[in-house]
Amino acid sequence: MAEEFRDLLETFENQHPGRDYTIEIDCPEFTSVCPKTGQPDFGSLTFTYIPDKLCVELKSLKMYLQAFRNEGIFYENVTNRIHDDLVSALNPRWFRVVADFTARGGISTSITVEHTAETDE
Repeated sequence: MAEEFRDLLETFENQHPGRDYTIEIDCPEFTSVCPKTGQPDFGSLTFTYIPDKLCVELKSLKMYLQAFRNEGIFYENVTNRIHDDLVSALNPRWFRVVADFTARGGISTSITVEHTAETDE
């Protein structure tokens, strides 16, 4: 099922590949399902990246994230899976995803995953 989700991501050519610039995307309505309780999990995702040759197309990102709506997956796993899928699709110079999940039982959780491309220097 993981590859089906990844296949939803579309990209387009970065029109300024010689310049480092930052793209930040806020997704305040992310939902998935707790695999233990079956209850919905709500969170806010923030993607920040420096593109190389490709940028993510936003409608496809929305459809990709909505695919997790009924997926039973822990916070840590979904954050790392989304990170891996976007890094694989974009091959960015630098990428970070921050997942802030709504408090449940008085506990809130924030997960940050980063990637830095290897250079030939």
